[in-house]
Amino acid sequence: MIYLDTHVVVWLYGGLTDQFSDLAKSLINAQTPYISPMVRLELKYLYEIRRIGELPDQIIADLSHLIGLRICQEDFNQVIGYSLGLDWTRDPFDRLIVAQAALNGNILLTKDTKILANYAQAKWE
Repeated sequence: MIYLDTHVVVWLYGGLTDQFSDLAKSLINAQTPYISPMVRLELKYLYEIRRIGELPDQIIADLSHLIGLRICQEDFNQVIGYSLGLDWTRDPFDRLIVAQAALNGNILLTKDTKILANYAQAKWE
């Protein structure tokens, strides 16, 4: 199981595959990609501040059709519980996105250097 960070979803939707490392491409192609529900919320914020031009549900639906993207259904209280121990960030999106992946030791595909430095299962290069 592989989780995608928000920027990865945006780049996939935009067709910006040149942004991806070879490892990132191979992980996406080899496994069913998942996102935390927090990615959906962060996409909405990005839409509201006009950093992206599509609503999150459209992005997720399109990627679901194209690459089989799924939204994780883990118990949110468990995710919050895990996130309480992630004191290396004050970003609530990063904290919950990492917690969602970490709950079961899954890979999180991200280019975020802070996440890469603090979550052993975060991958990019």
